[in-house]
Amino acid sequence: MTPDPASLENLRDIAEPPPVSWWPLAPGWWFVIAFLAFGCCVVLYRLWCRWQANAYRRAAIAEVQRASSDAEIVGVLKRTALCADNRTHVGSLSGKNWCDWLSATGGAPVPNEVADRISVGVYRDGSARTPALVEFASRWIRHHQVSRQGDASIVKTRER
Repeated sequence: MTPDPASLENLRDIAEPPPVSWWPLAPGWWFVIAFLAFGCCVVLYRLWCRWQANAYRRAAIAEVQRASSDAEIVGVLKRTALCADNRTHVGSLSGKNWCDWLSATGGAPVPNEVADRISVGVYRDGSARTPALVEFASRWIRHHQVSRQGDASIVKTRER
């Protein structure tokens, strides 16, 4: 007797293919990974450049905190301004013009007590340390914005 081809005894389970492996990756995934890696490198490079560009701010804030007199604090402010802006412009500022420039670049007006200490108080009693001047100097150093419309060669010489 020949077995019946339609018999239920001849049924077998369905053969499932093996699961698709995630490796090797398709070319599209390599593109996505390369794009993300490049993006991360760009972001890290920009953060590093910003950190390097603000090194003078960190050093100036540390000097302000260590300063023992208003004369030293005003000196730190002047040196910081010289690092940030055109030397020929900032170097000639004094008195009210200096306070006006600090107000314009710091984003906040110079308080009267601080303006008095910067303009003439340092020459009267330079050995005192005014907390308002320390606070203003620290805030100005952190937040000042100076336009770079001036001489580009000054910026290039500082980078070397």
